[in-house]
Amino acid sequence: MRRYQSLFFDLDDTLWAFAQNSRDTFEEMYYKYGYDRYFLSFPYFYTLYEEHNYDLWREYGAGIITKEELNHQRFLYPLLEVGVDNSEAEEMAQHFADDFFAVIITQSRLMPYAHEVLEYLEPRYRLYILSNGFRELQRSKMRSAGIEHYFRDVILSDDIGILKPHIQLFRHALEVTGSNADTSLMIGDNWENDIAGARAAGMHQVYYNHAFRTGGLHLFQPTYQITDLRELMEVL
Repeated sequence: MRRYQSLFFDLDDTLWAFAQNSRDTFEEMYYKYGYDRYFLSFPYFYTLYEEHNYDLWREYGAGIITKEELNHQRFLYPLLEVGVDNSEAEEMAQHFADDFFAVIITQSRLMPYAHEVLEYLEPRYRLYILSNGFRELQRSKMRSAGIEHYFRDVILSDDIGILKPHIQLFRHALEVTGSNADTSLMIGDNWENDIAGARAAGMHQVYYNHAFRTGGLHLFQPTYQITDLRELMEVL
């Protein structure tokens, strides 16, 4: 069995249950701000948001828009799509966004067995977070979920303005943690950002494929593929 020294974890939907925490927060804000006046249902609103949000994140990752433009446009778009007046939509979206970011960092739901697995790994390896998330959110989310103490450092795309899967961010993470690529392992749920990115940087990878996706697997086989975090305790 290969011996690793440094384990780099993605945060959102690898350890912290981003999809559920985000949806719960959006639903809370949806009713708090009376969005049911404008949308047929919360699922309809959330579908509009998610579709545009995905495109905006791709533009942000490509350097086409800034973080500020991303956050402005993604909260504004659903309101404009259903015909809310622009000035009213701008004000509502800003209040909604401010409240959303204040609440989401308090959400504490984790992916199944995250605590158990981190308890096992922390005495045996050097654990780090490597995330595309925003600096003002990620550490707060970790504290709310009670997992910050497991990690020696948190390396974020915000640190250098480059997102995964760009190889520069992985190299930066290795450098600032004093880690070597050949004794480091990247663990994440996103094929392109975590798995392909780590492979390009010379790191081994664990694809946490909890959604049972098949995309990307025809290109190469990751070092490990798991569907349950507890499987890490079998391979590490």
